[in-house]
Amino acid sequence: MPLFLLPNRLLPLPSSPLITCHASPAALRSSSSSPPPTLPNLLDSTTSVPSLSCALQCPHFQSCSGCSHELNLHRPIIVDEADNFFKTLGVSDFDFESCRLWGWRSRAKLAVRGSSMKPLIGLYEEGTHNVVDIPHCKAHHPNINAAVELLRQGITKLNIEPFDEDEGTGELRYVQMALTTYNTSIPASERYKNGKVQVSLVWNSRNENSHNFEKLNALANFLWRNGGPRSDLRFIHSVWANFQTSTNNIIFGNRWRHLLGESGFWEHVGGIDMSLAPSSFGQANTRAFDILLRKLQKYVPYGASVTDLYAGAGAIGLSLAATRKCRSVKCVEVNKESKLSFEKTVERLPNHVDSSISWHHADASDEPLSWLMGSEVVVVDPPRKGLDASLLDALRNISSLERKAKSSPDSSDSKVKDEKRPWVLRSLKDSVQIGSKPALEDSGSLPQTLIYISCGWESFKEDCMTLLSSKKWRLQKAHGFNFFPGTQSIEVLAVFKRGQAASLKKKKSGKKKKRLGRKHPSI
Repeated sequence: MPLFLLPNRLLPLPSSPLITCHASPAALRSSSSSPPPTLPNLLDSTTSVPSLSCALQCPHFQSCSGCSHELNLHRPIIVDEADNFFKTLGVSDFDFESCRLWGWRSRAKLAVRGSSMKPLIGLYEEGTHNVVDIPHCKAHHPNINAAVELLRQGITKLNIEPFDEDEGTGELRYVQMALTTYNTSIPASERYKNGKVQVSLVWNSRNENSHNFEKLNALANFLWRNGGPRSDLRFIHSVWANFQTSTNNIIFGNRWRHLLGESGFWEHVGGIDMSLAPSSFGQANTRAFDILLRKLQKYVPYGASVTDLYAGAGAIGLSLAATRKCRSVKCVEVNKESKLSFEKTVERLPNHVDSSISWHHADASDEPLSWLMGSEVVVVDPPRKGLDASLLDALRNISSLERKAKSSPDSSDSKVKDEKRPWVLRSLKDSVQIGSKPALEDSGSLPQTLIYISCGWESFKEDCMTLLSSKKWRLQKAHGFNFFPGTQSIEVLAVFKRGQAASLKKKKSGKKKKRLGRKHPSI
């Protein structure tokens, strides 16, 4: 079935638990047996929408490891578990936003294996390093599928040898397809279906001086000539090369080169224009991420000081600076490749932004207290494994740490002057500072609000129970988002508040009543 226009006609479905979706085996077989499309057919304007509103209907489902279930894409089973979990913690109004169900993936890393005459471009079969070809993936934005098909044609036409893991030979190892819908020249409603694909080719050589670099250039030119702005299709944004010779499973090497097309890659999320380099981490589901950011903004007070840990290129922190007029925003990220994207994004922030904004190349697990101090709100967006142990410990013991920080006689200036710890010195050296608005006067204060964004449900549950067991935090609100339809993975936004202040007020109130009782026995 031609796929190109599916997302153009489909709208996000309501997240109400009353929605049920069913698909008959016959219907699924019918979809799976449809003939594979040729590249021009991917743009057929007469493409019809599948009649099964919440079923995957993907011909690759049985062999591909990307999706784990076919039915009820709008509400995976794990949502019920999450709902019950939060109810036991006193949050009875957990909600779940389903977002787009097909064509949602705007970023895909795919292995390239097989032969030049029969290339395999897809994901590893579960538990193996056997690549499953997925030309008609229902999760991919249709233009990613179109770019994969064009790449396949180029590999065959130019006799490009896919990588052989056993021998370490071949030329093309992986490809990253990243889609941008940032195109202000057309109406906003048309931008998603007209998204353009940045193609990053991972080449099996050290650099552009390799003997087969001409073949890489030829492949890049083939993609640009047949999919670039002067072609009939016009869906290729740019072509990049990454050079990698490592024998491990790391996809990207350290060396990048821009070959063709636009060098800047932009997306509009959370109210700001966000720059992303091909080496930077980017959300696979851009639309769902935008919805999450809009929700998150509601929990940050205007004018607050914010620390954004595991910040990447700073999308969360910078969106808060723009929409919540934050006094200060500190972004802390261990991947130094994100620095350039952060700097480019700052250049496009709205003129009204008047925050003290900084980005630091540092590991949030090293001396986490130093990053938390002086902030009213901390946002954490850790990898699937959850929070680093040292950061979790600092948050759990935050009240005692705050008392210790306030009683310390050392000024922040003297600490910076005498600093000798290598990771702190590196973060200072590689930091970016924008704006001159002073930080909070009380630099010894620690966050009263913790906003936890999780992509790993099991690790989040453990971290959540650890935080609550300390009695220093209470869970105020939780939201779920369907970032990966077709899987049992959900994104969670949880808001924690410091609970100590509330308990102290109760104690003080009790003492006051006792004093009043002594003066007025009748009360």
